[in-house]
Amino acid sequence: MIQTRPLGKTGIDLPILSFGASSLGAEFRQISLDEAMLSTRTALDLGMNFIDTSPFYGRGMSEILLGLGLQGVPRDSYLLGSKLGRYSDIHFDFSAKRVEESVHISLQRLKTDHLDILLMHDPEFVSLPQLWEETLPAALRLKEQGKIRALGFSCYPLKTFHTLLDQMEDQIDCVLSYNRYTLQNTSFVTEILPRLEAKGIGAMNAGPFSARLLTDAELPDWLKEPEEVKSAARRAAKLCSEHGVDIAQLAIQFSCEHPGLATTIAGSANPKNIRKWADWLASPIDRALLDEVIAIFEPVKDIGHLEGLPENN
Repeated sequence: MIQTRPLGKTGIDLPILSFGASSLGAEFRQISLDEAMLSTRTALDLGMNFIDTSPFYGRGMSEILLGLGLQGVPRDSYLLGSKLGRYSDIHFDFSAKRVEESVHISLQRLKTDHLDILLMHDPEFVSLPQLWEETLPAALRLKEQGKIRALGFSCYPLKTFHTLLDQMEDQIDCVLSYNRYTLQNTSFVTEILPRLEAKGIGAMNAGPFSARLLTDAELPDWLKEPEEVKSAARRAAKLCSEHGVDIAQLAIQFSCEHPGLATTIAGSANPKNIRKWADWLASPIDRALLDEVIAIFEPVKDIGHLEGLPENN
């Protein structure tokens, strides 16, 4: 089974590799109901018993399919995280009124009476003071009612992390970063993690493949990283291939290895991929190859992209 680590001071232990359910919202391709069901069960069978979703994924579809896929599975055998605040590409609502509505609807879709983790989703797209003035107090009331066990936020820009932590670090339990602890970008661990550890706030990592950057797949048009980062990634993938290794294997092993990250979240609606990840995680990491790959990325290390409002980056 997959190793676990504690999530800060929450009392929740997470598997070092968790199941991201964004794919169940058909965010990346059309999927069938059978794929959604089987992917969820496969992840649970392999020990990935924390599932991360959001009302944003498939505009509710991910939560609905998870609710169906988890029917009959004992609720105490898995951990469930969802989010609030982001509802489409352009629709954000972090108002106090929407907090309660959002969680109420998520619980109904997921067919459960509580979330283990609730995150404020992509706040970098809005004016940040609303989060500590309105969103946080409303979410804390839900925590008092037992509807959520742990509360935090998820974002991309380092500046947004710091601004929100300045206001919230004594009231939240955890945070989630994505694409910022990978073979190419480790800025979350160097710039944010020490601050979290000092307060006992749990750290979660998502996107070990950095939106397909660190895979053998063709790079999608929507990938936001600059060309020099993409070029380095192609060279690194080619090097791994010459050694008979999929760069995605190295990526997932690297991200899951850091002891300060409770979990790394990866998503797929393909059960074969999920099984492959578990196999990779159980295999020893090729240190010599890892060193070579990290050397390729050195000139473009920690180069990311802008996300959300300019003032939040």
